[in-house]
Amino acid sequence: MKKGVEYTGSVVGFSFPNKGKVDCGEDGMATVKGTLPGQKVKFVVSKKRSGTPIGRLKEIVEKSEIEDVEPACPHFEFCGGCSYQTLSYVNQLNLKKGMVKDILDNAIVGDYQFEGILGSPVQWGYRNKMEFSFGDEVKDGPLALGMHKRNSFHDIVTVNQCQIVDEDYRKVLDCVLAYCKEKELPFYKKLKHEGYLRHMLVRRTTVTKQMLVAVVTTSDKEWETKAQWEELSERLQQLDLEAKLCGVLHIINDGLADVVQSDESRVLFGEEYIYEELLGLRFKISVFSFFQTNSLGAEVLYSKAREYIGDTKDMTVFDLYSGTGTIAQIIAPVARKVVGVEIVEEAVDAAKKNAELNGLHNCKFIAGDVLKVIDEIEDKPDMIILDPPRDGIHPKALQKIIDFGVDRIVYISCKPTSLARDLELLQAQGYQVEKGCAVDMFPGTVHVETVILLSRKAPDDVV
Repeated sequence: MKKGVEYTGSVVGFSFPNKGKVDCGEDGMATVKGTLPGQKVKFVVSKKRSGTPIGRLKEIVEKSEIEDVEPACPHFEFCGGCSYQTLSYVNQLNLKKGMVKDILDNAIVGDYQFEGILGSPVQWGYRNKMEFSFGDEVKDGPLALGMHKRNSFHDIVTVNQCQIVDEDYRKVLDCVLAYCKEKELPFYKKLKHEGYLRHMLVRRTTVTKQMLVAVVTTSDKEWETKAQWEELSERLQQLDLEAKLCGVLHIINDGLADVVQSDESRVLFGEEYIYEELLGLRFKISVFSFFQTNSLGAEVLYSKAREYIGDTKDMTVFDLYSGTGTIAQIIAPVARKVVGVEIVEEAVDAAKKNAELNGLHNCKFIAGDVLKVIDEIEDKPDMIILDPPRDGIHPKALQKIIDFGVDRIVYISCKPTSLARDLELLQAQGYQVEKGCAVDMFPGTVHVETVILLSRKAPDDVV
């Protein structure tokens, strides 16, 4: 296969998260992202990796037999967010379950119990946080506010009918976009590093029904006026929302990277935080707090994790990569002590405040890199919970975790391929997988969570 040449083939294999193995007959095989098993597709070879041609999808010539529904979202064709909307939810779950099981089966030594997949309690309107970008859909086109166009770094699709959020999000998006158009505010151009409007963050809790809105801009003085943002705040407050609007913020970000961060935060109205409830606990959430984006799905995930964790009476539990301490606080009432470690300081501050909010006094949260911090902790764990970022655990940190020699480890993963890599070292160092389960937190998308229970082999069983 030659770079830049278009080919047509059938998707005969599939790997996580959505990479199809495309058979083009005499022309050979290629890997094409954004495909589904059974599709016939056209693609252009963009590069080669380890000798395998990598294709950029051009057209779906024939649908797969598992594509059995029409997409519910009018933005599906253009938005890069939800790839599985042409599958019924049953087929989505079966696809994700099959991918996770294949990955685990290839990674796990010996027998283990695979418990299938647990679905999200709600398929639509489930997200409690969204980050929207300002831009244009075509070069020099009208201002847009939404998500990146499929396979595009620059183009933005206004997603004011997005279906994985509820109506409140859509009303806020329309309000902010209309206001910024009215004031003729320019968006920030990433390559030129000039402009004003960058992002909008919206958080809306599911159980407590509270909402927080933050608009992110540069500090460009040409466009900066306090009065205009106070006017936008007033318009947002006048919206007919189901949730209570608890705060409106203006965030300044002059960083060059295309990420949402704050150099300065200004509260235009209300507070800079909201509260959510999860499994009987209450959590304080700011704009940048890490919190699972599907509240009802998180209850399913953490209930399964709690089941795997089992009896922790009189135990000291380490919750490594603890985020805002959600799992630690779920375990704390039935443990002697829980120690959480998290590298993001704001998340640790939030964890401490949330533990105090929930009257939990046996939780200790430490800010720092797990690789460095665990050497300094005086407590010794009786069991360990791992919930690392998508890339998994640094090998040196994982070895230190293994050296504690606890009888049980529960590993929660948002990327099963990273989990599979870490399982190789865990098993080589004397742990065996007892059981595992997939949990769908993100209906319509390619993402899936996995929970694994490992136990330490008796010395005579270690090879």
